[in-house]
Amino acid sequence: MATLANKRILLGVTGGIAAYKSADLVRRLREAGAETRVVMTDAATEFITELTLQAVSGAPVHRRLLDTDAESGMGHIALARWADAIVVAPASADFLARLAQGRGDDLLTTVCLASGAPLAVAPAMNQQMWRNAATQANVATLRQRGMHIFGPGEGSQACGDVGPGRLLEPAEIAALTAGLFDTGVLDGLTVLVTAGPTWEALDPVRGLTNKSSGKMGYAVAEAAAEAGARVLLVSGPVKLPAPDRVETLRVVSALEMFDAVHARVTDADIFIGVAAVADYRPAQIASQKIKKSAERLTLELMRNPDILASVAALTPAPYTVGFAAETENLEAGARAKLETKGIDLIAANLVGGREGGFESDDNILTLVDRESATQLPLASKKRLARELIQFIARKFHAKSCTQDSRRAHRQ
Repeated sequence: MATLANKRILLGVTGGIAAYKSADLVRRLREAGAETRVVMTDAATEFITELTLQAVSGAPVHRRLLDTDAESGMGHIALARWADAIVVAPASADFLARLAQGRGDDLLTTVCLASGAPLAVAPAMNQQMWRNAATQANVATLRQRGMHIFGPGEGSQACGDVGPGRLLEPAEIAALTAGLFDTGVLDGLTVLVTAGPTWEALDPVRGLTNKSSGKMGYAVAEAAAEAGARVLLVSGPVKLPAPDRVETLRVVSALEMFDAVHARVTDADIFIGVAAVADYRPAQIASQKIKKSAERLTLELMRNPDILASVAALTPAPYTVGFAAETENLEAGARAKLETKGIDLIAANLVGGREGGFESDDNILTLVDRESATQLPLASKKRLARELIQFIARKFHAKSCTQDSRRAHRQ
């Protein structure tokens, strides 16, 4: 079975006899590794109970648009940000029509409008309803907007008709859901990612480090693999398992990370420096534990090599992306770092605030290059990583086309 490990899938269930298959679909999604939450329309509760879907999903079922129990009464926004993908199965003819019209008159349609995550619908209805010109026009509109249409299948229907309109089987929908994350935008390319903090030893038990959890870097490596790249991950000391389909090399200090990066970077088409590398290291490392005796202890620090700038200075250099954690003047600080280091793109975020940053599962990123600044709003780091990889892929291919054009012109 295709994997959905660590993915957050929001399943929408609308009114129709095929809703009975939703319980099995939740089970299939969870077996593939997904964390699953369910949103039901009122009509769906006529065919399957909330209690059933709550039991199989292991989480409360959501129905109410204006939910005073949700934080600030904004439950639809929280769900929209939470989801890595939204799958509506079954999707009735009425739901497809309301979605095509941009309606937001219940929780499910509102979440769909408020989310930037991939959206898939699995239609299920009578064969004549499916063939109706209005339904076909609605489906065409949804496809044009980039939504994914799963099915429908063909065969006998509950009403006795035979033809198109059957909901695909849950195992097939689960497999298609996994395919939403395999974009192929980096097929044939090699991506080198750094992640986590570094540890600069003072003595055998103490060191200088920072609060980086490595979650963002690991999410970027995983997203690059989903996009079809061969991914090399150089990781500082973190408590995270190695991502699937990623070659992971673990290091400790900034010097070790520098050496590991330069041993492999000539293979890379794209370098993404997410690691929070220590700027300085102790000039001397004590061979024994430093005892607490003197009232004051003075440390002499040496500057560590700049991994990001050294990669950007290579000839030829990979497309080079850096990260910047700022406490103020976010865009100005990011743009200064972009110019100083000579890199192609920088992803910046504020730390020390109430939302996102170090140790959090969520983040906000501002992407700065020489032409513009683009904000990716608050979302899970895994979802942000996929959006970042899509952005990097577009920029990389555009730069490659420009360079090829210049070479052809010179020839």
